[in-house]
Amino acid sequence: MKIKSKITNLNVDEIASKTGNIYKSVRIIGKRARQLSATQKEELNEKLAEFASDVDNLEEVFENREQIEISRYFERLPKSTTVASEELVNDELFFRNPEEEEEDLNLD
Repeated sequence: MKIKSKITNLNVDEIASKTGNIYKSVRIIGKRARQLSATQKEELNEKLAEFASDVDNLEEVFENREQIEISRYFERLPKSTTVASEELVNDELFFRNPEEEEEDLNLD
Protein backbone atom coordinates (compact mmCIF):
# COMPACT_ATOMS: atom_id res chain seq x y z
CA MET A 1 0.00 0.00 0.00
CA LYS A 2 1.43 3.33 -1.05
CA ILE A 3 0.91 6.25 1.31
CA LYS A 4 0.70 9.66 -0.29
CA SER A 5 2.05 12.55 1.71
CA LYS A 6 0.53 15.92 1.20
CA ILE A 7 2.84 18.75 2.11
CA THR A 8 1.45 22.24 2.34
CA ASN A 9 3.68 25.26 2.01
CA LEU A 10 2.80 28.08 4.37
CA ASN A 11 3.84 31.70 4.01
CA VAL A 12 5.17 32.62 7.46
CA ASP A 13 4.94 36.36 6.77
CA GLU A 14 1.30 36.05 5.76
CA ILE A 15 0.46 34.04 8.86
CA ALA A 16 2.32 36.47 11.13
CA SER A 17 0.59 39.46 9.54
CA LYS A 18 -2.81 38.23 10.73
CA THR A 19 -1.93 38.87 14.38
CA GLY A 20 1.24 40.92 14.15
CA ASN A 21 3.22 38.11 15.78
CA ILE A 22 4.07 34.65 14.43
CA TYR A 23 3.84 33.09 17.89
CA LYS A 24 0.31 34.40 18.44
CA SER A 25 -0.69 33.10 15.02
CA VAL A 26 0.75 29.66 15.73
CA ARG A 27 -1.04 29.57 19.08
CA ILE A 28 -4.36 30.47 17.43
CA ILE A 29 -3.82 27.85 14.72
CA GLY A 30 -3.03 25.27 17.40
CA LYS A 31 -6.17 26.02 19.40
CA ARG A 32 -8.35 25.86 16.30
CA ALA A 33 -6.67 22.62 15.17
CA ARG A 34 -7.46 21.02 18.55
CA GLN A 35 -11.12 22.09 18.17
CA LEU A 36 -11.29 20.55 14.70
CA SER A 37 -9.58 17.34 15.85
CA ALA A 38 -11.98 16.96 18.77
CA THR A 39 -14.97 17.40 16.46
CA GLN A 40 -13.63 14.84 13.97
CA LYS A 41 -12.87 12.39 16.76
CA GLU A 42 -16.43 12.69 18.10
CA GLU A 43 -17.89 12.13 14.62
CA LEU A 44 -15.67 9.10 14.03
CA ASN A 45 -16.49 7.57 17.42
CA GLU A 46 -20.24 8.08 16.85
CA LYS A 47 -20.09 6.38 13.45
CA LEU A 48 -17.94 3.51 14.70
CA ALA A 49 -20.14 3.03 17.78
CA GLU A 50 -22.90 1.84 15.45
CA PHE A 51 -20.75 -1.19 14.68
CA ALA A 52 -19.85 -2.03 18.28
CA SER A 53 -20.93 -5.43 19.39
CA ASP A 54 -21.64 -6.65 22.88
CA VAL A 55 -20.29 -10.09 22.07
CA ASP A 56 -16.56 -10.62 22.47
CA ASN A 57 -16.46 -13.98 20.77
CA LEU A 58 -13.27 -14.08 18.71
CA GLU A 59 -14.78 -16.54 16.27
CA GLU A 60 -17.54 -14.10 15.35
CA VAL A 61 -15.22 -11.15 14.86
CA PHE A 62 -14.82 -10.18 11.22
CA GLU A 63 -13.88 -7.08 9.29
CA ASN A 64 -16.77 -4.87 8.48
CA ARG A 65 -16.35 -3.16 5.12
CA GLU A 66 -18.49 -0.19 6.09
CA GLN A 67 -16.40 0.35 9.19
CA ILE A 68 -13.21 0.23 7.13
CA GLU A 69 -14.61 2.71 4.61
CA ILE A 70 -15.57 5.12 7.40
CA SER A 71 -12.06 4.88 8.85
CA ARG A 72 -10.50 5.45 5.44
CA TYR A 73 -12.71 8.49 4.86
CA PHE A 74 -11.51 10.10 8.08
CA GLU A 75 -7.89 9.22 7.25
CA ARG A 76 -8.20 11.04 3.91
CA LEU A 77 -9.47 14.26 5.47
CA PRO A 78 -6.96 17.12 5.53
CA LYS A 79 -5.01 17.54 8.74
CA SER A 80 -6.61 19.85 11.26
CA THR A 81 -3.52 22.08 11.38
CA THR A 82 -3.72 22.58 7.62
CA VAL A 83 -7.41 23.49 7.81
CA ALA A 84 -6.79 25.88 10.73
CA SER A 85 -3.90 27.55 8.90
CA GLU A 86 -6.00 28.05 5.79
CA GLU A 87 -8.85 29.47 7.88
CA LEU A 88 -6.49 32.01 9.44
CA VAL A 89 -4.93 33.04 6.13
CA ASN A 90 -8.35 33.33 4.43
CA ASP A 91 -9.77 35.44 7.30
CA GLU A 92 -12.34 32.73 8.10
CA LEU A 93 -11.17 32.42 11.70
CA PHE A 94 -12.39 34.72 14.45
CA PHE A 95 -10.07 35.28 17.38
CA ARG A 96 -9.73 37.83 20.12
CA ASN A 97 -7.21 38.73 22.78
CA PRO A 98 -8.83 39.18 26.22
CA GLU A 99 -5.76 41.05 27.52
CA GLU A 100 -6.09 43.71 24.83
CA GLU A 101 -9.81 44.04 25.56
CA GLU A 102 -9.04 44.66 29.25
CA GLU A 103 -6.51 47.34 28.30
CA ASP A 104 -9.09 49.04 26.08
CA LEU A 105 -11.64 49.03 28.92
CA ASN A 106 -9.11 50.52 31.34
CA LEU A 107 -8.32 53.35 28.91
CA ASP A 108 -11.97 54.45 28.74
